Amino acid sequence: MPERREKSQVRWYTMWPQTYTPLGSLIPSALVAALPIAVMLYLLGIARKRAWIAGLTGCGTALLIALFVYRMPWNLAFNSLLYGAAYGLLPIGWIVFTAILLYRLAVDTGKFEIIKDSIGHLTSDTYMQALVIAFAFGAFIEGASGFGSPVAVAAAMLVGLGMPAFEAAAICLLANTAPVAFGAIGTPIVGLQSVTNLPMMDLSANVGRLCAPLALFVPIYVIAVMGGKKALAQAGAAALACGAAFAIVQFLVSSYIGPYLTAILSSLAAMGAMVVICILRRKPGEHAASRHSAGAMLLAWSPYIFLVIFVLILNGDQIVLPKPYDVLWPAAKFGAFKAFLNNTTTSVFGWPGLHNLVQKMPPVVKAPSPYAANYTFNPLTTSGTAALYAVFATAILLRVPPRKLANCFWQTMKQLAMPTLTIASVLGLAYLMNYSGATATLGLTIAATGAAFPFFSAILGWIGVFLTGSDTSANALFGNLQVVTANSLGFNPSLMASANSAGGVMGKMISLQSIAVAGAATGLKRAEEAQLMRFTVKHSIFLAAMTGLVTLFFAYVMPSWVR
Repeated sequence: MPERREKSQVRWYTMWPQTYTPLGSLIPSALVAALPIAVMLYLLGIARKRAWIAGLTGCGTALLIALFVYRMPWNLAFNSLLYGAAYGLLPIGWIVFTAILLYRLAVDTGKFEIIKDSIGHLTSDTYMQALVIAFAFGAFIEGASGFGSPVAVAAAMLVGLGMPAFEAAAICLLANTAPVAFGAIGTPIVGLQSVTNLPMMDLSANVGRLCAPLALFVPIYVIAVMGGKKALAQAGAAALACGAAFAIVQFLVSSYIGPYLTAILSSLAAMGAMVVICILRRKPGEHAASRHSAGAMLLAWSPYIFLVIFVLILNGDQIVLPKPYDVLWPAAKFGAFKAFLNNTTTSVFGWPGLHNLVQKMPPVVKAPSPYAANYTFNPLTTSGTAALYAVFATAILLRVPPRKLANCFWQTMKQLAMPTLTIASVLGLAYLMNYSGATATLGLTIAATGAAFPFFSAILGWIGVFLTGSDTSANALFGNLQVVTANSLGFNPSLMASANSAGGVMGKMISLQSIAVAGAATGLKRAEEAQLMRFTVKHSIFLAAMTGLVTLFFAYVMPSWVR
């Protein structure tokens, strides 16, 4: 008996080597490896099934392929699936939950109406309203909560101010681009880091560098689409100032602070620029239509002021300013405080039954090496908890009754039950494909694009968001694929992974979910939704191609400008 038990243990813990051509050659192996993604995207884009159904079906398909095509041991397959799902819940699902909870608290207390009113009545000029609401304010909502809310809120506001429903929906879809990669307190970047294991700050900085030139351009593009040369003559300078304010802050924050506050602070800078422009353009005797005092507006904005404060407190140790300005930020003190919190509850451990039990093989790596599977459980210091701290601080300041706060929790849980299941299933699918070797098979196949890969790297992210409706999901699906392909071709893996996220944002405007949200918010009919898709698709393709060209520029012309 003891002898048998010992043999069983040896068999259980023997490292399993990946194989990247389970069917004997690369092309047929790649076709089978792509089946889980193809099944999921078919269910989403053609069969119009709900996202959680598509995610779970994709997981089931990937599990069958891992077990019967790649011959992955069942225990490793199930554990890699559970490992990915765990990352989908914490930190990613937790960030989404607390971000939406904060947004719902602002809505339920009536403070969000004050925010909307103060923004919506800055100007009566249609083009200026589009810049303020569709671009700047929509970007703020994207950074604070994301997941469909920016288009819904901004489009409804523009319709309320008199803009035709179709135009409002179209403009908001076009404008909701630059902040998406950093939406919901940086959730897409967190997801990208979880599947690639690349440094978070490198990914944040590179996505910022790819998105900033487009952020400068998008407001001008929106105005040109709205009214051509006449509109540009009237509001082109304001659009340039708005885009410049957003792009500069996006570049700086993504590079030196990190992904969590990039969209929020960039949008606030753009809104600030637009407030100044609106005041300067105001005719003599004309006054803003806001009916709220400065104190009322300060209270209304307090949930997001608290959010910025707590995110800075928990991530202040990551902020490294260039010399000699580094003396202005006490990063060491924030690091000591974060270390104190981490020492009380944080644990980092190898995922049971998976950590270092899978062996990566050439040509994906130079020599056979173990595939680590470390999981970090840090409930007090994750960015989702920073949003929760903001919720509690807001509730205290606004004297929200405990019963009302509890109702906000309950309603948010109901709202996000299925989306959270979707996130967990997509992350589980992605991790299973990574550890089974299917992702590497696809990466080695895509490497055939050769020198043009940086361009197609962005296009791959665009396809992912077009079909899934989520930059986070597209990063989970294709992030590690980008890294494997980049390593195979000798490109910067961090840049290619970042291109997936940056290119993906341009697919947001044509995803079925975004079209449906915009249509519902503005009251469009089903036929008008189809027309809306036809309107946005040409702009989406053009902007995705622009992102691909920017990626090519950094890959070949100025590789030293990225990390």
